[in-house]
Amino acid sequence: MIDLTGKVAVVFGLANKRSIAWAIAQKLSEAGARLAICYQSERLKREAEALIPELRDAQIFQCDVSNDAEIDAVFEQLKTTYGKLDILVHSIGFAPADAIKNDFLLTTRDDFRVAHDVSVYSLIALARGAVPLMTEGGSILTLTYYGSTKVFPNYNVMGVAKAALEAAVRYLAASLGSKNIRVNAISAGPIKTLAARGIGDFSKILTAVEERGPLHRNVEQIEVGNVALFLSSPLASGITGEITFVDCGYNITGL
Repeated sequence: MIDLTGKVAVVFGLANKRSIAWAIAQKLSEAGARLAICYQSERLKREAEALIPELRDAQIFQCDVSNDAEIDAVFEQLKTTYGKLDILVHSIGFAPADAIKNDFLLTTRDDFRVAHDVSVYSLIALARGAVPLMTEGGSILTLTYYGSTKVFPNYNVMGVAKAALEAAVRYLAASLGSKNIRVNAISAGPIKTLAARGIGDFSKILTAVEERGPLHRNVEQIEVGNVALFLSSPLASGITGEITFVDCGYNITGL
């Protein structure tokens, strides 16, 4: 059993109970970690407040990761509240609707910028804020998708952003290794989350995984949470800069 008693974890990107971030928060909480849950805006505050009672020793904080001032503010709050940080989970990805539904060739400069700012640069910005609090080393974890290396219908600019995110994981791992801070990503299979609603014909992707993946089913949130718990724990002390697939084996298949 993994014991994270005495550890402090901050989770960014928890929208509701269907979020991958929620499954990760549950597993970290069950392992004994103290949790800071960050929600994006006042609009999402009520959802976050409703989830907190189901987690052991958890508090909520507001942070829009596209705003540097809010990032600075939340890490000051975390420093005041906890004094240190051991685990950071970045479960954030966003692109404007037009950049998802339109042909990739039609991606606008501004939509490309927004997708990369929110989905990729935010990991760098959050890592920079977390490092001074990770005085005993730590784990930084983000979420990616197989659309980073293979073309999926209607994923478009998010696939390019996820490719950049995975490169950022490797460069951050190299940058922070001397501080005993590990940086990894989980490439989860398709899951019916709030973000997935914006992807056209998403059900076809789910069906393809069931038909072609070695386990002939789709992955569940809690399975991603289990791997996140492992990667955040001392059991993964020698793992950094890696992309770990949790997709029922779909990524290994050809035809």
